[in-house]
Amino acid sequence: MSTMEEPVLIKPSLNEAQVVELVERLYGLRVSGVQSMPSYDDQNFHVLAPESQETGDLSKSYVLKVMNSVDSQDADLIEAQTRAMMFLNEKGFPSPIPIPTTDGKIMSLESIDYGKESKTHMVRLLTYLPGIPLAQMPTGPQILYKAGRTLAEMNRVLAEFQHPTRESLQREDFLWKLSNTHKLDKYLHVMEEGSDRQMVEQIIQQFKEKILPNLSKFRKSLNHGDFSHTNILVQPVQSSADHSDPTHPQQALDISGILDFTDMNYGCSVCDVAISIMYLMLESSDPLSTGGHVLSGFESVTPLVPEERDAVFLLVLCRFSQSLVLARYNILLYPGNAEYLLTTARSGWKCLHQLWSLGKEAVEKIWYEAAKPHCT
Repeated sequence: MSTMEEPVLIKPSLNEAQVVELVERLYGLRVSGVQSMPSYDDQNFHVLAPESQETGDLSKSYVLKVMNSVDSQDADLIEAQTRAMMFLNEKGFPSPIPIPTTDGKIMSLESIDYGKESKTHMVRLLTYLPGIPLAQMPTGPQILYKAGRTLAEMNRVLAEFQHPTRESLQREDFLWKLSNTHKLDKYLHVMEEGSDRQMVEQIIQQFKEKILPNLSKFRKSLNHGDFSHTNILVQPVQSSADHSDPTHPQQALDISGILDFTDMNYGCSVCDVAISIMYLMLESSDPLSTGGHVLSGFESVTPLVPEERDAVFLLVLCRFSQSLVLARYNILLYPGNAEYLLTTARSGWKCLHQLWSLGKEAVEKIWYEAAKPHCT
């Protein structure tokens, strides 16, 4: 997700032939299959290549990630994100790692011919991780707790991450940074007058009054920035043989993959957990209790200080507002990608209205009750 201050088309639009040419030229792999994958303003492809290039036996999966034309100009940022993924993988987290090009690079800036014009895009080939997106699974209390705990553990380990490009992750003006909720003002024109817009306007105003002046009181960390139901892969726990179907509601699940580090930034830790709560509510059968399970997992590693805990509810509302407003804005730019861009909107407006109607005190009480079983 990128900061788009002007209505400029930045999303790549490579065809299958161009993908095959890139993979074969840059990585020396003979491609046997290409499938487009959902994406926001980058372009992702599931690439199959024979594990043995000589015999063609057994196909191996990769992900080709083609960055949008704006982020592609910031090589330091993309390298920092990639190095952080590699660092986490070394520390035991299931994050993808880059496949080096034939000349040993972890990424390559490529000029792509679109006929009337050419654009440059940063290209990486990443390992393909096993599992099913949490968005496609029943999200019970245990996996939500694990998600919160994993997020906190990841943030804690990232405190040790060092690289010359690390400074590029500050991203003070990044539109998707939750501490920049006030910047949504300039995008509200995409919304019609009515209750939705009025609610978002009031949420932004509350952010300006209650969060913005107090950001210095929140602890900082290197944040994933989009630890969501689409970026968490899960698979059945090996010892849980009673239910072989991973979609069975009683199936114990483990996190098998953490995807999409393109929103990674240095910011408030509490913002990272609020972002996760918001997205994990979307497919939950009990969305209102989601925050209790995720917070309980997060705080089992990193307890929130009172100022942070007091801000979580409003920050969740802010992330709903960011996601819903910016989706409408991006649909104007990319109507062909509307189905993916509307993923949040399908249940997002309902969740946001429900939270807004109940209010902070009532929702926090629900979270507290949901967290109780994890504390015993």
